[in-house]
Amino acid sequence: MEFYKLAPEGLEKMTALGHYLNTETGLEPVLLDLVRLLASLMNGCEYCIGLHTAELKKLHEPAGRIAGMMDWKGSSAYTLRERAAFAWTEAVTNIQDGHAPDAVYAQVREHFSEVEAVNLTLAITTINAWNRIAISLGDYPGHAGAVGKA
Repeated sequence: MEFYKLAPEGLEKMTALGHYLNTETGLEPVLLDLVRLLASLMNGCEYCIGLHTAELKKLHEPAGRIAGMMDWKGSSAYTLRERAAFAWTEAVTNIQDGHAPDAVYAQVREHFSEVEAVNLTLAITTINAWNRIAISLGDYPGHAGAVGKA
């Protein structure tokens, strides 16, 4: 399904939000792409995993930090600020488990200003939306849009 052609106005607004997050929030580009990669790994979005891995490589992010995202808790390769962002990413991505834990929120607030916390949450919710669009409507192997395609 060519979802960009079918709902261009809505997808342009999502793209504009991504542009804002990337250029106007002051959040570090590597942090944003690590968060996007972690959420995409959690959601199993092959397209977004590839995209954000490539973006991190363009930013000269070390291969070990990229490959180690799913085991970030057991690694010393990430800063305290990044670890707070990753814990928040997991809490927001798995929000169906209930409210985000107070301890995780406190950790985010220790390392991010109020406006940064809001923008970080926007980045997490946006990548979760993109993951769901790509997984449900994408036309690459293993996804719903590929059913019946050779």
